Amino acid sequence: MRFISKHITWEEATKSATAEKKEIANVPNEAEIVAMKKLAKEIFEPLREWAGEPIRVNSFYRSAELCQAIGSKATSQHTKGQAIDIDAMGKKTNADLFNYIKDNLDFDQLIWEYGDDENPDWVHISYVGVNSNRNRILKAVKKDKKTIYEIYV
Repeated sequence: MRFISKHITWEEATKSATAEKKEIANVPNEAEIVAMKKLAKEIFEPLREWAGEPIRVNSFYRSAELCQAIGSKATSQHTKGQAIDIDAMGKKTNADLFNYIKDNLDFDQLIWEYGDDENPDWVHISYVGVNSNRNRILKAVKKDKKTIYEIYV
């Protein structure tokens, strides 16, 4: 079995029901794999160690074609292997994961994805590099059936 990191398998990092259904290749190139391993090392593994329990990978790498098929932008950081969507699975909540990342890790973007004021539906995190990360914190909300990204406060 191939691994991106200690706790992320290749299958978790590249799986997509939409890609399978639409027969879309969802295979990262070498540069994208390097970015995925960097994100896993700098964000996911420290978070997983802190949580002390499994964290579900909802989405990691997505090809540009896959992004378009699911209604996302072809320029998404997912297409570069720089973004991951995660979900708490045990005693920790998505809010716990979000707050730990916000308070303890260096990141490019951290997004509270929908949910309510107590807990997001999932957490989106991106990582570019120490000198490139913006440490931008956003909250995704629906307004008039459109996703709006607000500054998280």
